[in-house]
Amino acid sequence: MSSTDNLLEVNNLTVQFSTPEGIVTAVNNLSFSIKQGETLGIVGESGSGKSQTVFALMGLQPSNAIIHGSATFEQQPLLNIPASELNQIRSKKIAMIFQDPMTSLNPYMKVGEQLIEVLRQHNAMSKRQAYNESVAMLEAVKIPNAIQRMNQYPHEFSGGMCQRVMIAMALLCKPQLLIADEPSTALDVTVQAQIMQLLRELQSEFNTAIIMITHDLGVVAGICDNVLVMQNGEMQEVGSADDIFYRAQHPYTQALLAAVPRLDKDVENLQSLVTVSASIESEAEPELTPKTNLEPEKTRDKPTAILDVQDIKVHFSIVKKNALPWTKPNNLKAVDGVSFQVMAGETLGIVGESGSGKSTLARAIIGLLRPTSGKVIWNGQDLTQFDKQEWLAERRNIQMIFQDPLGSLNPRMTVGEIVAEPLKTYHPELSRSERKEQVQAIMNKVGLQPNLINRYPHEFSGGQCQRIGIARALILKPKLIICDEPVSALDVSIQAQVINLLKKLQQELDLSLIFIAHDLAVVKHISDRVLVMYKGNKVEMADVEQLYTAPQHDYTKALLSAVPIPDPEIERNKIVLEYIG
Repeated sequence: MSSTDNLLEVNNLTVQFSTPEGIVTAVNNLSFSIKQGETLGIVGESGSGKSQTVFALMGLQPSNAIIHGSATFEQQPLLNIPASELNQIRSKKIAMIFQDPMTSLNPYMKVGEQLIEVLRQHNAMSKRQAYNESVAMLEAVKIPNAIQRMNQYPHEFSGGMCQRVMIAMALLCKPQLLIADEPSTALDVTVQAQIMQLLRELQSEFNTAIIMITHDLGVVAGICDNVLVMQNGEMQEVGSADDIFYRAQHPYTQALLAAVPRLDKDVENLQSLVTVSASIESEAEPELTPKTNLEPEKTRDKPTAILDVQDIKVHFSIVKKNALPWTKPNNLKAVDGVSFQVMAGETLGIVGESGSGKSTLARAIIGLLRPTSGKVIWNGQDLTQFDKQEWLAERRNIQMIFQDPLGSLNPRMTVGEIVAEPLKTYHPELSRSERKEQVQAIMNKVGLQPNLINRYPHEFSGGQCQRIGIARALILKPKLIICDEPVSALDVSIQAQVINLLKKLQQELDLSLIFIAHDLAVVKHISDRVLVMYKGNKVEMADVEQLYTAPQHDYTKALLSAVPIPDPEIERNKIVLEYIG
């Protein structure tokens, strides 16, 4: 077909930023195209220029950006045009699903109001028409009780539901091109499978073209027709999905594919998780490769329980807005009687879909939520009885890596100040230069250049912000780290280095880990035992090999069936089991 058949055509796109240190090039001489109804996957490591490419196309670059090259949509120019012209294209013809739905939705507006606003602004609908269209779209993206949900705020939705709202908002004006920037990064495998199926169905219905930006090659294998591989702002390879996955030519593409943890491969093949950084140019410290094997030490004796969680319950009383005084509140059982132990030096994986209670359980253990009942025994003491001062003293030994890196980093503090803050609290005797030295050392360990300490969180990618949070948690060398989705925003090579770092520190410091994740392949290769949660309950708990090879509960079987495999043929023919509990 001729170039006139292309819906979007990008030629020699270069995106640069003017900074006090000079010109920084984020995207260099990039060319690609997409036709109506096609899906193009853009993959690469964090910082490879994937998001900056589409931000330039959408006119979302900051004021210090310098854009060169050309991009046309329906043969009309996109780059460096007035905002008034671009607004006629954005949302109406080109829509975007952003990486972090919680920060993209207005927390002060009800979800329904935000949807209605899009239609009122771009389609000149009446309020009643916009309301009806919004409800219909929420139902189309399979949000239950859509009418009631219209009156709720974003914080009342789970991560998966917020992502569905973002998809609904993007599709309201029935765009010809949908740009999805990491649409499933923070989602567990069952919700991710539902979102990908939803996108396929909506694409079939509306003949929408999709640009899928992701570091999850399993997702790419399941939905993309063509794949573009980027590294350091440049295209390294482009081709059909089959060509990229089965006949990759560039060493970088081959290394990326080798680095993906897979449930359908033997452990020996997964050593690439550690050694891949030898093939891929990386910011990480070279000594992190291959000192440590990711396979758990099954023969290691761990007789001592460092943490004993006994029948923990976390219930919330939910009173409906404008309810009558005598209306009985609903009792939400976020965690309902969960018990387990964590041994010294052990990694306990916790898996389950969004809303299963994983994060609530973690917050109850670390004292950010007070349990309704139950005990959390830590070194012989019940943490649920600690007051604020007792927790302050003990928290140096129990740290947490949070799921949302941007939400847990103070935007008014530099990265150096954020990572150094625990040292100021617990080691006031350190001089400023000593603190700086420790901060730079830990940043180097998690794959961040030490000379970035004076930058602010918004100047980093999502994956880099996640590493900042990990550095902050590690700097006190705690005995237990609760990791709430610590690698969900990381590309595969950095993910491998972070997991390797955690295993290395675990051996050196006899560190215990609670590893909460939606990526069951990663959980398999870092955990000694795995706990499966569903609707606030523990449904299964077993040694990692037993759980993955012979799961007992139907819900566990459904979770494992939903794990994306970076193989187009497997993904095309896969049957995802559905669990109805």
